[in-house]
Amino acid sequence: MADVDQRFDWRQAITPALFGIGLVVNITGFAIVLDRPDEPARAFALVFIGANLLWLLAEAPVSLGKPGTPPREVTTLIAYGLTRFATVAAALFLPSLGTESPVREAVAIAVFAGGVTLRLVAIRTLGRFYSHHVIRHDEHQIVSSGPYRLIRHPAYAGMLLGHAGLIVFFFDWPAVVLLAGLAGVLSWRIRVEERTLLVLPAYRAYAAQHARLLPGVW
Repeated sequence: MADVDQRFDWRQAITPALFGIGLVVNITGFAIVLDRPDEPARAFALVFIGANLLWLLAEAPVSLGKPGTPPREVTTLIAYGLTRFATVAAALFLPSLGTESPVREAVAIAVFAGGVTLRLVAIRTLGRFYSHHVIRHDEHQIVSSGPYRLIRHPAYAGMLLGHAGLIVFFFDWPAVVLLAGLAGVLSWRIRVEERTLLVLPAYRAYAAQHARLLPGVW
């Protein structure tokens, strides 16, 4: 038993814990919106929350899986996860300030669907090299196919777009402020992650030719 305790790495329990928080936030948000019979587009809002929950579940194999390499740092992971779910909570728990508008709802759907699709494709493209943790495999390979042909961090870009779509639909100012905070935390996390990857000559060459999140901007 003592040997098992010594081998336990608490850092590997962070992503399952954050996954659990995400489940609680989304299910609670569903219950809150369900209890608002007079809210505009209530039925559509419930479908939207269901889609967000499916997104979370789609990443469950990564969130609940054990990374093959010990995590290098967890501070940005915790900040990123908590800010992400705080943004979702603010969007779902607080009454929307937006008026019912088919145009706004269509924009929200398009941005959300595009962001989630981009993120899931990016995760699938990286395959075994993808992790919610900042790690570097001994046999690390630079992936430049799929969305990685355009930017260095399409999974993070998809994360921001997906949450932006959620905020457009469930609009309230605290959620907007938290979304800006999420963007800031992701910027911090990207810099930490790249300090790990830039020691690889192949990644330095790749980074010199590709923007982080938005071509021509950053």
